[in-house]
Amino acid sequence: MSRTREDQERLPMDGPAAPLARRLSEADQARILAEQTRDVIFRYRVTPEPGFEYVSPACTAIIGYAPEEFYANPDLAEELIHPDDRPLLLALWNVNSGPCWMRLRYIHRDGHIVWIEQQHRIIASDDGEELVLEGSGRDISAYANAEVQLKLLSTALETSSNAVMITSVDGAIRWINPAFTQLTGYGNEEAIGASSRLLRSGRNEPRLYEDLWKTVLAGRTWSGQLINRRKDGSFYHEEQTITPVLIDGVVTHLVAVKQDVSLRFARERERESLLVMASALRTARTRAEMLPTLLRQTMMLLRAVGALLSLREETTSQPIFELGVGVWTQFTGRYPTGAHDITLQVLANGRPFHGPPPPELGTNTSLEGHSAACVPLRVHEATLGALWVVCPHPLHDDDLSLFTGIADMAANAIQRTTLFEQTERRLQRLISLQTIDQAITSSLDKRLSLRVLVDQAQRQLGVDAATVLLLNNAEHTLDYTAGQGLQDAYPRSVSVRLDVSLAGMAVRERRRIWIKDLSLQAELDERHRLLAGAGFRAYIATPLIAQGQIMGVLEVLQRRALNPEPEWLDYLDTLAGRAAVAIDNAELFGRLQRSHSDLVMAYDTTLEGWSRALDLRDKETEGHSRRVTELTVRLARAMGLSEAEIVHVRRGALLHDIGKMGIPDAILLKPGPLTDEEWAIMRRHPTYGYQLLAPIAHLHPALDIPYYHHEKWDGSGYPHGLAGESIPLPARIFAIVDVWDALRSDRPYRTAWDVERVREYLREEAGHHFDPKVVAAFLELAIE
Repeated sequence: MSRTREDQERLPMDGPAAPLARRLSEADQARILAEQTRDVIFRYRVTPEPGFEYVSPACTAIIGYAPEEFYANPDLAEELIHPDDRPLLLALWNVNSGPCWMRLRYIHRDGHIVWIEQQHRIIASDDGEELVLEGSGRDISAYANAEVQLKLLSTALETSSNAVMITSVDGAIRWINPAFTQLTGYGNEEAIGASSRLLRSGRNEPRLYEDLWKTVLAGRTWSGQLINRRKDGSFYHEEQTITPVLIDGVVTHLVAVKQDVSLRFARERERESLLVMASALRTARTRAEMLPTLLRQTMMLLRAVGALLSLREETTSQPIFELGVGVWTQFTGRYPTGAHDITLQVLANGRPFHGPPPPELGTNTSLEGHSAACVPLRVHEATLGALWVVCPHPLHDDDLSLFTGIADMAANAIQRTTLFEQTERRLQRLISLQTIDQAITSSLDKRLSLRVLVDQAQRQLGVDAATVLLLNNAEHTLDYTAGQGLQDAYPRSVSVRLDVSLAGMAVRERRRIWIKDLSLQAELDERHRLLAGAGFRAYIATPLIAQGQIMGVLEVLQRRALNPEPEWLDYLDTLAGRAAVAIDNAELFGRLQRSHSDLVMAYDTTLEGWSRALDLRDKETEGHSRRVTELTVRLARAMGLSEAEIVHVRRGALLHDIGKMGIPDAILLKPGPLTDEEWAIMRRHPTYGYQLLAPIAHLHPALDIPYYHHEKWDGSGYPHGLAGESIPLPARIFAIVDVWDALRSDRPYRTAWDVERVREYLREEAGHHFDPKVVAAFLELAIE
């Protein structure tokens, strides 16, 4: 709290304190002026008791504390100074009585930092003792914060990873950061004062610069991509944002922020190029369609004048230039040779080549000054081949990266189409084998089966002709049986001797015979001379062997060179095996058919013998089994039963009373009526018949008649009391025939009924004893 005038009057006015009293009086006179200023004015007494003598009211507005709080707490000012700035106070006492300036950070009552610039002066007594510190403080927070922000901004620009360039409105470079030097290669000495045009590459459209300057001079920010040139002459892609600096609405400077996007651009170019390549390759289903597309797209994407593809042959794994385009078209079909051939080196070590076109790939067109590259085509760990390209311009890293990506895609595409072709070929061959098998199983005509086989052999093996010659053991010859693609190459009737022919050699030596060129064979039999004369060049004969026996020979012929891969030869052997099976099956079936016919005849003869034996046991029913069997078969056929079903109906009819073998003669041959007990035993004969025949699997389909022929339509029959259609149809058919024959035959206890009486009886029993539909069908038969 400030001193009052009464306090001042109490101070001694003489002695050492007299000058101080006069100065305080002067301060009182200046208080009115001090309280009107925005700066803080203060006076701090050091001796005899430390404390503030005066603090102007501006302190409340600046740091939030009133003057009275400073009077009450002499240490308040020091407490409010930021801890990091308090050491500056120590330096204050080391200076002389002259003015001292310093910046201090104070902590406002609400906690925020206030920057104050203070001016101090130490007023000492005559003996030099420090008595009073007086001074003023000005709030410079806005200026200090701006200065901090400016320093922060400057540091940010200096350390930014993006290149920053400031130019005047006419394009003269005024400032650059280190990232600019790192990007362009130009340092401060070379760039400052130079025109920003020193970065131009000549690859940007003039309209781009026109739009740029029009935009920034209008006070708007411009953003875009440019291709610029570094100090070393190399090109790079950059994204650039240029912001105009306006002062009073006038553009005075331009700030350009640059980012090197060369890698991203290269990757985008690579990605877009590979998408174009992938789209082009996706439509190709075979290698023949895909390879020209691959090379044309490669030339287009790399602005090349030639491309060349080397792949390993399937049969020999030897590399061959499968296709060349552009200036390298002439190399199609050639083999890379020589210890120093770069293609072979790339295939061997898997490392790409980049440099001038090698001598072994020289052309009539001069390739001087051109750049070439060769990369391996790899899938997983396998090297399929190599891809060449030659360009009239240098191939940079991004070009080589793109080329490598193309090669990777090409390798996968080639692998895909190769696998697709293999899969499709294998599928077609499986379908072909199925067709052959169907022909073999659906027809026992071996000539028909073999005609199907040679047709499939010609299609799937891709040969010009295929034939099958069958072995004639009696004549020791091979006879023509089936062929495809021969036209009139030689007479079909010509037989081949085993001892002097190529086909005979395959039989004698039991191995495949492969002649690469028939025209070069010194000795040929008549047939093979005719084939050579018809233009056939390659010839392969494979013996047909089934169960160790030679059946004949399968021949394939080609009018051009034939270099089959192992899979092709395996399929040829498979076809030979199918042909042998077809021949063996036909011969085996013939033998089985004869054996089966003999067995069926013997089987049916045995059943007829059983039936006659039953008839002989009962003289009164002799001939009954034969008659009912014939009539039952006739009625079953009229009712639409198949011939296969009728076979079992016939056997069931023959054996219908086989169960009576279990009935004692005393009951079976009793001349008089049977007792109830005897009838009970007699009615067991269907069950006895079932028990006798059921263990014989071959007779299961014939059991319906022996087991159920005494069942009745109304359910009153035996042995199970079945009714209606639950009674098997063969049993319903036989029941009518059995009753018909019994009533039409003489018995000891009655004479035979006439036809009309029996017919009338059957009509009466329709719906009771018999199935009405079967009765109707039976009565339609002309039976006497």
